[in-house]
Amino acid sequence: MITLEVTTRQRAELIDITDQVRQTIRKTGIDQGIACLHVPHTTSAITINENADPDVVQDLLLGLERLAPRDAGYRHAEGNSDAHIKSSLLGVDQTLLIEDGAPVLGIWQSIYFCEFDGPRRRKLHIRILET
Repeated sequence: MITLEVTTRQRAELIDITDQVRQTIRKTGIDQGIACLHVPHTTSAITINENADPDVVQDLLLGLERLAPRDAGYRHAEGNSDAHIKSSLLGVDQTLLIEDGAPVLGIWQSIYFCEFDGPRRRKLHIRILET
């Protein structure tokens, strides 16, 4: 297992980590396989979405805020229930196909680390399986 560190700078943000994941896969020398990405945090997530228009990332954050507003009278004493909900909605795992030593992504797709309770220092675990 390979662990990457992700430093977030805002309470809620999506960070494009595609290049870090691509470099990690390349370093293994595995030409064909599967990469399992896992975020071991309850207020973060990982998703794959459009990279061409930065407004898409902002729209995702706005949409998630509408679904789980920060101040909605939650009972959790830490005051970050919205972050837990957003993490659960997007999920903490992604599986990528690897072909020719690179993740298989669409032309407009990037891998995003999603922070909902930052800023923090986070981890991303990657397990690469050769097929």
